[in-house]
Amino acid sequence: MNHITGTIGRWQGAGLMATTLLGTGVFILPQMTIAVAESGALLAWLILTLAIIPVALVFGLLASRFPHAAGPAYFVEKAFGSTAGRTVGLIFLLVIPIGAPAAILMTLQFMNALIPLHGSWQLVAELVVVLLLMGLNVRGIQVSAKLQFALTLAIVTVVALLFGASGLNSEQLESFNQASHPQIDTVMVAMGIGFWSFLGIEAMTHLASDFRRPDKDMLPAILMGTVLVGVIYLACTFLLLMVPTDKAGVAMISAFDYLLSDSFLYGYGAQVIGVLGIASGLATVNVYSASAARLLWSFSNEGILPKYFVKLNRYGVPFRALFGILGSMAVVIVLTFYSGHDLEKLIAWSNGVFVIIYLLAMLSAAKLLSKRYLPLVATGCVFCIGIGIALAENMLYVMVLIAVVAPFMWWQKAHLQRKQLQLN
Repeated sequence: MNHITGTIGRWQGAGLMATTLLGTGVFILPQMTIAVAESGALLAWLILTLAIIPVALVFGLLASRFPHAAGPAYFVEKAFGSTAGRTVGLIFLLVIPIGAPAAILMTLQFMNALIPLHGSWQLVAELVVVLLLMGLNVRGIQVSAKLQFALTLAIVTVVALLFGASGLNSEQLESFNQASHPQIDTVMVAMGIGFWSFLGIEAMTHLASDFRRPDKDMLPAILMGTVLVGVIYLACTFLLLMVPTDKAGVAMISAFDYLLSDSFLYGYGAQVIGVLGIASGLATVNVYSASAARLLWSFSNEGILPKYFVKLNRYGVPFRALFGILGSMAVVIVLTFYSGHDLEKLIAWSNGVFVIIYLLAMLSAAKLLSKRYLPLVATGCVFCIGIGIALAENMLYVMVLIAVVAPFMWWQKAHLQRKQLQLN
């Protein structure tokens, strides 16, 4: 086998999209943004949600018209040439070792709420997560798609239940309005953190070939998932601002127990939020693992990376590429554990890489799509530049990556061209 066969449809794709974006951050990021911006966090999430819709539309249009396992790297290559496209692909592969430990660390916060883990047991739990990802992916993404659609419904149900139980009245809202004095600088910082929640749109484009009808289903799946996620983050942030919470632990757990104190669910906050948090965290890392494996397989097919990764198993999964991605992830997890990297720093560095990938994808769309989509593309570019400004010095990591990778890609292209000439 040397072709990936499409197996998932629109609703399964929307479930993948939603759980990928909700992922590790659904019950953590609202708390982190409130810590830096207080009531301004709500404004940050509102701006993020509105601004990300044009970006999601552009990615959906590109993926439906140019389905390819390389995703944004393929779009950039078609628009600006092979060196630019391959550079984008490699910086995506190189961000996985940073983004995956950050995602798994966030997932472990929910596990700690259920079973406190200390010392080497935390490392063991993180490596068990990697093994679970292997089991989820070896039979194909359609297995994950069905599970993650059900997970999306469960998260939406819990958030709706909490929002309904809050019984917000006019006095609470008036008190909230009087206490709201958002500062633009802290709102920008909160947006820089919150951007993590919308990482995954580009990962879905790597899975376009896994859709039965990418031309019809990619755009609706990406758009539905993105809008749903924005609404959920807004709802969670609003709830945490309106009710007393435990700021030392996972705030959504104490909010759950506070709001449902009169119901049979009281006292089960750690179990419900913990299980959903662990499952959604696994979902995010799962989609990124599958996406990175398909990109590695695509680059292997094209001769950019070793041919070793080109083989597919009987389910159409690039299993050698998958083993390579998950193996490198395990190595970095061990290194991260012993070096004690800061979670917020890992998130910010990862965000910087994706800002560049998103911006280059938007610029590619300006060349590849009809001119009637230029307003969408321009809005997406402004959004990416704004997030880059908010991340400030954390953009340095991606700049170093580009400075190293781009010259190597240019050299490789020239080297392969010289070899081809010699053969002819």
